[in-house]
Amino acid sequence: VQLQASGGGLVQAGGSLRLSCAASGLTFSSRVVSWFRQAPGKEREFVAAIQRSGSTTYADTVKGRFTISRDNAKNAVYLQMINLKPEDTAVYYCARGQSVTLSTISRSTAYGDWGQGTLVTVSS
Repeated sequence: VQLQASGGGLVQAGGSLRLSCAASGLTFSSRVVSWFRQAPGKEREFVAAIQRSGSTTYADTVKGRFTISRDNAKNAVYLQMINLKPEDTAVYYCARGQSVTLSTISRSTAYGDWGQGTLVTVSS
Protein backbone atom coordinates (compact mmCIF):
# COMPACT_ATOMS: atom_id res chain seq x y z
CA VAL A 1 0.00 0.00 0.00
CA GLN A 2 1.59 3.23 -1.14
CA LEU A 3 0.62 6.78 -1.94
CA GLN A 4 3.09 8.76 -4.00
CA ALA A 5 2.81 12.54 -4.04
CA SER A 6 4.69 14.52 -6.67
CA GLY A 7 4.75 17.84 -8.47
CA GLY A 8 6.15 20.10 -5.80
CA GLY A 9 8.88 22.61 -6.46
CA LEU A 10 9.99 26.21 -6.23
CA VAL A 11 7.71 28.84 -7.71
CA GLN A 12 7.38 32.59 -7.46
CA ALA A 13 4.42 34.20 -5.79
CA GLY A 14 1.51 34.31 -8.20
CA GLY A 15 2.66 31.17 -9.96
CA SER A 16 1.02 27.79 -10.33
CA LEU A 17 1.77 24.16 -9.58
CA ARG A 18 -0.11 20.92 -10.02
CA LEU A 19 0.41 18.20 -7.46
CA SER A 20 -0.35 14.57 -8.19
CA CYS A 21 -1.05 11.68 -5.86
CA ALA A 22 -0.83 8.17 -7.29
CA ALA A 23 -1.88 5.06 -5.42
CA SER A 24 -0.63 1.52 -5.62
CA GLY A 25 -2.02 -1.39 -3.70
CA LEU A 26 -5.20 0.50 -2.86
CA THR A 27 -7.94 2.33 -4.69
CA PHE A 28 -9.15 5.89 -4.39
CA SER A 29 -12.53 5.53 -5.99
CA SER A 30 -14.38 4.31 -2.90
CA ARG A 31 -12.86 6.72 -0.38
CA VAL A 32 -12.47 10.38 0.44
CA VAL A 33 -9.03 11.59 -0.60
CA SER A 34 -7.56 14.78 0.74
CA TRP A 35 -4.54 17.01 0.68
CA PHE A 36 -2.97 18.32 3.86
CA ARG A 37 0.09 20.50 4.30
CA GLN A 38 2.62 21.18 6.99
CA ALA A 39 4.75 24.28 7.10
CA PRO A 40 8.00 24.40 9.11
CA GLY A 41 7.25 24.70 12.80
CA LYS A 42 3.52 24.40 12.30
CA GLU A 43 0.95 21.67 12.66
CA ARG A 44 -0.38 19.74 9.70
CA GLU A 45 -3.45 21.43 8.28
CA PHE A 46 -6.25 20.46 5.95
CA VAL A 47 -6.18 21.84 2.42
CA ALA A 48 -8.81 20.12 0.30
CA ALA A 49 -10.87 16.94 0.04
CA ILE A 50 -12.78 15.14 -2.67
CA GLN A 51 -15.50 12.64 -1.90
CA ARG A 52 -16.56 9.56 -3.84
CA SER A 53 -19.32 11.61 -5.41
CA GLY A 54 -16.86 14.22 -6.60
CA SER A 55 -18.00 16.77 -4.06
CA THR A 56 -15.16 18.94 -2.83
CA THR A 57 -14.28 20.78 0.35
CA TYR A 58 -11.60 23.43 0.75
CA ALA A 59 -9.90 25.26 3.57
CA ASP A 60 -10.84 28.93 3.57
CA THR A 61 -7.20 29.88 2.99
CA VAL A 62 -7.09 28.17 -0.41
CA LYS A 63 -10.67 28.51 -1.60
CA GLY A 64 -10.79 30.01 -5.07
CA ARG A 65 -7.11 29.29 -5.73
CA PHE A 66 -6.80 25.51 -5.36
CA THR A 67 -8.79 22.82 -7.14
CA ILE A 68 -8.83 19.16 -6.18
CA SER A 69 -9.81 16.54 -8.72
CA ARG A 70 -9.63 12.80 -9.18
CA ASP A 71 -9.18 10.37 -12.04
CA ASN A 72 -10.51 7.02 -10.90
CA ALA A 73 -9.30 5.29 -14.07
CA LYS A 74 -5.74 6.32 -13.24
CA ASN A 75 -6.25 5.88 -9.49
CA ALA A 76 -4.94 9.39 -8.97
CA VAL A 77 -5.89 12.62 -7.27
CA TYR A 78 -4.63 16.06 -8.22
CA LEU A 79 -4.32 19.49 -6.62
CA GLN A 80 -4.15 22.39 -9.03
CA MET A 81 -2.78 25.46 -7.29
CA ILE A 82 -2.85 28.93 -8.79
CA ASN A 83 -1.99 32.39 -7.48
CA LEU A 84 0.38 30.83 -4.98
CA LYS A 85 1.46 32.85 -1.98
CA PRO A 86 4.55 32.57 0.24
CA GLU A 87 2.29 31.33 3.04
CA ASP A 88 1.45 28.29 0.89
CA THR A 89 5.00 27.07 1.40
CA ALA A 90 4.80 23.63 3.03
CA VAL A 91 5.17 19.93 2.52
CA TYR A 92 1.96 18.71 0.92
CA TYR A 93 0.61 15.27 1.74
CA CYS A 94 -2.15 13.26 0.15
CA ALA A 95 -4.21 10.96 2.32
CA ARG A 96 -6.93 8.38 1.85
CA GLY A 97 -9.81 8.47 4.25
CA GLN A 98 -10.43 5.70 6.73
CA SER A 99 -13.39 6.93 8.74
CA VAL A 100 -14.29 10.23 7.20
CA THR A 101 -17.56 12.03 7.74
CA LEU A 102 -18.50 15.59 6.89
CA SER A 103 -17.67 16.57 10.46
CA THR A 104 -14.25 14.91 10.39
CA ILE A 105 -13.20 15.57 6.80
CA SER A 106 -10.60 18.13 7.82
CA ARG A 107 -9.10 16.07 10.64
CA SER A 108 -5.91 14.16 9.91
CA THR A 109 -6.98 11.44 12.34
CA ALA A 110 -9.75 10.42 9.94
CA TYR A 111 -7.22 9.30 7.34
CA GLY A 112 -5.39 6.00 7.44
CA ASP A 113 -3.09 6.06 4.43
CA TRP A 114 -0.60 8.84 3.77
CA GLY A 115 1.87 9.68 1.04
CA GLN A 116 5.43 10.78 1.77
CA GLY A 117 4.82 14.43 0.93
CA THR A 118 6.08 16.81 -1.72
CA LEU A 119 7.65 20.18 -0.92
CA VAL A 120 6.15 23.37 -2.32
CA THR A 121 8.18 26.52 -1.88
CA VAL A 122 6.74 29.88 -2.90
CA SER A 123 9.17 32.76 -3.06
CA SER A 124 8.10 36.38 -2.64
